This record gives sequence, C-alpha cells and structure tokens, in this order.
Amino acid sequence: MSYDEVVESLRAIYDTRAPQRDATVKQPWKISERAAFLDRLRAIQARTLLEIGAGTGQDSLYFARAGLTVTAVDISPEQVAICRRKGLIAEVRDVLHLGFTPASFDAVWSMNCLLHVPDANLAEALRATRETLTPGGLAFLGMWGGVDSEGIMENDGRFFSFRTDEQILTAAAQHFEIVDFHTIDHGFRFQALTLARPAHSSHLRN
Repeated sequence: MSYDEVVESLRAIYDTRAPQRDATVKQPWKISERAAFLDRLRAIQARTLLEIGAGTGQDSLYFARAGLTVTAVDISPEQVAICRRKGLIAEVRDVLHLGFTPASFDAVWSMNCLLHVPDANLAEALRATRETLTPGGLAFLGMWGGVDSEGIMENDGRFFSFRTDEQILTAAAQHFEIVDFHTIDHGFRFQALTLARPAHSSHLRN
C-alpha cells in the first residue's frame, strides 16, 4: 500500500473507533513513560509540544495540564473533534504533511504512530518530525515492534509496519541523537525512543 492509501484506510477506521478509544483507560506503564518524558522536558525547560498521532488527546491533555503549550494532530477528524472538545488545539494532519514552520516546538510526543508508516516512508517521517523541533528539542517515539513485518493485520484492518530494534535504531540515528532506548515486554515488544535534534545537524541526513 502507498502512504496515501494507508492514511485514508486508517482515517476511516479511527473515525469509527474514536468513542471507544476515548473511553479506554491508559495502562500504568504508558503513564510511567509519559511522566518520565515530562521530567526530561522540565529539565530542558521546554514550553511547547506537538503530539503526532494524538488520538483523542489523552496524552496531549496531560502535557497541557503540566503547563506546556500543546498542539495535537491526528489523521482522524472524529478524534480531532474529541481533542477540541477537551479544549486542546488540534488539527487534522499526518506526519508527512505537518505544515508547521520549522523549529516550532521544543518537544514532540508520538505514541504508536510511526508503526502505521510504511518502511518506504519512514525516513521522510523521521525527517519531518525532526524539522518541527527546535535545536536541542526532544522527541519521544514509542511503538510496538521487535520483528520485521509489514502489512494489514488480519481481524483488525489496520496497516502496521513493525521493525526490529536494530532497524528502528539505525533509522532514528540518521536524523536524531539517541538519548535513550529501552523496550517493554507486554506479550509484544514495545520500543521507546527518546531522541534529540542536535544543535548542529551537519552529520545527519537531510
């Protein structure tokens, strides 16, 4: 599937599932990941945050309540509408078409978004994410993975691109400095990357 086909398919699915997803209680380990990233943001005195793949805004609301100026983007108009009802700044956009002025945000939070980006478009997605950050800004990219597999998941309908640890680390290192990488095993491997946009990026790929 092309990137555009993936986006259109996912948009329809997430629009349908928006109320159900908003009612889902966040797992404790995800809450811990979120809190740890907030600690890092306070250490660098971050003020602005972009959430890519915001869903119904549970994480965006958390960061906003912590004092950050948050912008939430998602491919699903229904999920964006829920974000707005929560008082969040939210827009319908995808990771390859963010449309923000470069270096607009001190931080990016993206939970289980890049796993919907085909391998052929991963470098472009990472580059687009980096370009939204100020020099020295931090990004958290979390996704399920640990295997090399791409396609539509049976009995689910969504497109997934899972990567091995080596694959995602190699890809991320082309565009960011890797601050932290760890995995969490919940029956399936979760990959958590904290990345920084270097103050000088001449050694990274454009």
